[in-house]
Amino acid sequence: MRRFLPFLDWLPLLRDKTVVRADVFAGLTGAIVVLPQGVAFATLAGMPPAFGLYAAMIPCVIAALFGSSRVMVTGPANAISLTVLAIIAPLAAPQSPRYIELVITLAFMVGAWQLLLGLARAGKLINYMSHTVIVGFTAGAAVLIVNSQIRNFFGIDIARGSNVWQTLQQFFAHTSDVKPVAVLVGVLTLLAAILWQPLNRKVPAMLVAVIVGSVVAAMARYVDAAYALKTVDALPGAVPPLSRPDLSLATLQSLLVPSIAMTFLALAEAVSIAQALAIRRKEKLDGNQEFFGQGLANIVGSFFSAYPASGSFNRSGVNVAAGAVTPFSAIMASVFLVAILVFVAPLAQYLPLAAVAAILFLVAWNLIDTREISHLLHDRFERITLLATFFATLLVPLEWSILFGVAVSLVVAQLRRRGARR
Repeated sequence: MRRFLPFLDWLPLLRDKTVVRADVFAGLTGAIVVLPQGVAFATLAGMPPAFGLYAAMIPCVIAALFGSSRVMVTGPANAISLTVLAIIAPLAAPQSPRYIELVITLAFMVGAWQLLLGLARAGKLINYMSHTVIVGFTAGAAVLIVNSQIRNFFGIDIARGSNVWQTLQQFFAHTSDVKPVAVLVGVLTLLAAILWQPLNRKVPAMLVAVIVGSVVAAMARYVDAAYALKTVDALPGAVPPLSRPDLSLATLQSLLVPSIAMTFLALAEAVSIAQALAIRRKEKLDGNQEFFGQGLANIVGSFFSAYPASGSFNRSGVNVAAGAVTPFSAIMASVFLVAILVFVAPLAQYLPLAAVAAILFLVAWNLIDTREISHLLHDRFERITLLATFFATLLVPLEWSILFGVAVSLVVAQLRRRGARR
């Protein structure tokens, strides 16, 4: 029974008022953090801004109730968001009704695969997604995140979906079209986030940064209407609307391989975060249960306008730093997010895309683990997997780059074993 209702293990802890107080405070902090982050990640995924916040609501609650980790927070994630855009953009125009429908369907399929793997107790499968593949993929994803946001940071009309080489060509061909106000807003947003970092635990740096960027953009628009910048769409409301995945045979076939690749990526990200937190807190993690919880979160989320969700490193780190004790903190984060949006939703239309781009630049920088990359490059076997995955991420569709990285890591592992025998 407890395998399917794991929350029965931690629910009795809420009888302690100090635990409840700690979780409520951590939940409030998490809700504030995800506001700018959710909008930024939705933009990265090619979805309307509100969908990044919807992905932080229902999936977060379901994963908290049915997952294994006590403090990991599930919701929109950087690499997942970028992969969504890479997979669905060739099939439909970003933010279009068909695009949204396909993304919702992808969330359902990813959840179904995760749920099946959890029920089959296939937790060991995640071992095939080596740490080196994740490091190489995330480094490549960081480059792609920057590539996707150059158009917004500089205010240049670069075709969405352009690869790195195409973006560079278009950028240098249109340097005269760079909007100084957009660059100013982006740079000041970055500086605010960096300078506020020492106070991040008290007030999230990302939140301060987007406020600074929004104020600068508003002042520029007040001085001269010609300085007005593009902003995010207004958020329609605090409660996620009901949605329905497209389960037609043609759609399921078109998303089959991408959904499998994303399943491995989402599980690898979630389990790696959950494992790291469990080790730090000296808690036991059930990988199969986490598979089950993540799968259920994505399936249920697909009916509440959520795109594919996974463990969020940033939100989980904030959750731990804020003193969270049980998954009740993640549930409270969702409740507070709905409450905050009631007041904040009308203000979203004042958030300039240049400020969102700056936040995503910062996210991209934090994705690159320079110390780990340096360590892996000194190992001749791991170097092959790392570089192969990194360049595959830049050159081929993301869903194939992940599978390619896994294949290379398996071959390299065999070469290492043979070398050890000699």
